[in-house]
Amino acid sequence: MDLGFIIAIFLIGFIGSYVSGMLGIGGSFIKYPMLLYIPPLFGLAAFSAHEVSGISAVQVFFATIGGVWAYRKGGYLNKSLIVSMGFSILIGSFVGSYGSKVMTEGGINLTYGILALIAAVIMFIPKKGIDDISLDQVKFNKWLAAALAFIVGIGAGIVGAAGAFLLVPIMLVVLKIPTRMTIASSLAITFISSIGATVGKITTGQVDYIPAMIMVVASLIASPLGAIAGKKVNTKVLQVILAILIFATAVKIWIDILVYNN
Repeated sequence: MDLGFIIAIFLIGFIGSYVSGMLGIGGSFIKYPMLLYIPPLFGLAAFSAHEVSGISAVQVFFATIGGVWAYRKGGYLNKSLIVSMGFSILIGSFVGSYGSKVMTEGGINLTYGILALIAAVIMFIPKKGIDDISLDQVKFNKWLAAALAFIVGIGAGIVGAAGAFLLVPIMLVVLKIPTRMTIASSLAITFISSIGATVGKITTGQVDYIPAMIMVVASLIASPLGAIAGKKVNTKVLQVILAILIFATAVKIWIDILVYNN
């Protein structure tokens, strides 16, 4: 493992984790394509979809810790929402990550593409008035939240993500949770989800530990910095940034699925 490889993996982890802390996501939806495509561009070792999903699962576990810690004050963490969605997504993510061992490379990439496409569509649905709701008056359907979290967990576990890139749009559009509360609470929920995903990937031998540890170090540095920045950015701007990132990622993955795999 040369220095160039280490630097590339660290930068991927740092950039992805900074964005994840700012937007309330685990960062896997950014790092998944970055790990797949960037190393080969510079003549470095290429990762398989199984290796990328394993590395992502471990990294998200640590990235979300830093983000939650930065948001621990201010009343943004909705405990009822975290409990309702956290337990369901934990079970779903373990099922998905454990079962991904028997899936093909194309199957994992296809799952990622479907999740990213759904998230992109939801993010472009108008979200009027959600940030006018007082944080102490937020109400939501707990059974619906739990069911959606379980479904998201299965798909996210397959690709080694914690599911926040899909959870955040669902919380904003379907459950009508204010933006900053969504960002803070989704980090806590994805931390819980990442436990199931990480355990599933490790027990099925899908983790390349050295790149994973490099990503972890980058995450612990960058995620809290991103969360601090996220508190200062206008909520509408945060929504637009997230929508653009999800849409661009979905387009790239689907181009590869439809063009290069045929």
